[in-house]
Amino acid sequence: MKTRYFIKLSFKGTNYHGWQVQPNAITVQQVLDEDLSLLLGEDITVTGCGRTDTGVHARVFYAHMDCSNRLTDDLEFLFRINNKLPGDIAIHRIIPVRQDAHARFDALSRTYEYHIQRRKEVFTSEYAHYVYGTLDFASMQAASDMLKEYTDFTSFSKADTDTKTNHCEVYTAQWDITEDTMAFTITADRFLRNMVRAIVGTMLDLGFGRISLDDIRQIIESRNRSNAGTSVPAKGLFLTDVQYPKEIFL
Repeated sequence: MKTRYFIKLSFKGTNYHGWQVQPNAITVQQVLDEDLSLLLGEDITVTGCGRTDTGVHARVFYAHMDCSNRLTDDLEFLFRINNKLPGDIAIHRIIPVRQDAHARFDALSRTYEYHIQRRKEVFTSEYAHYVYGTLDFASMQAASDMLKEYTDFTSFSKADTDTKTNHCEVYTAQWDITEDTMAFTITADRFLRNMVRAIVGTMLDLGFGRISLDDIRQIIESRNRSNAGTSVPAKGLFLTDVQYPKEIFL
């Protein structure tokens, strides 16, 4: 009988066309399926907690798999796994869970961060979007608070997706500002494709005075993606946390 495990991992998304397997493109899921199957000597298919887009990173990501091998997350076993994986994917834990536990559908919340540089940096430019100029941070934070008043985020969703609903419950959203950096952090029960990047791009329009707070409200209520701002580059986006109910873990 096979046992279901959660895999806690992280990855740098630069070299991958997102998480989910797709034809004619290298994805994180494909690499894990292939390397885990070779290492464990059986066909392994991992199911992720979400679908990250091309170039998006994950500091924390969960996937589940069914395996007939008895697995542990002791250091020796994790070393063997990580030695097989490429340098931009790392597995941190292997956790036994209930047989019906699901990495995607059982997630209670997910948290994303979007990172922006306010001056040019050599060593971190691969992981942040460079923005220059004076911004109205008070208005940007007010817009973040406004997100919690709504549940329909069609205006920030990529068109023609296969989701059944564009409703999400935003729990927290805030900007953290320093002299040299900006970070937008948002936690919700679920996210739409391109949602965070579209929100950040729209808030930058607000910060630069191109639109007003009233415009933000009208954009959300219009449920029309063409009314929102341009999506910011994927390289600044990180999945940083996923929460699950404790009872699914053995």
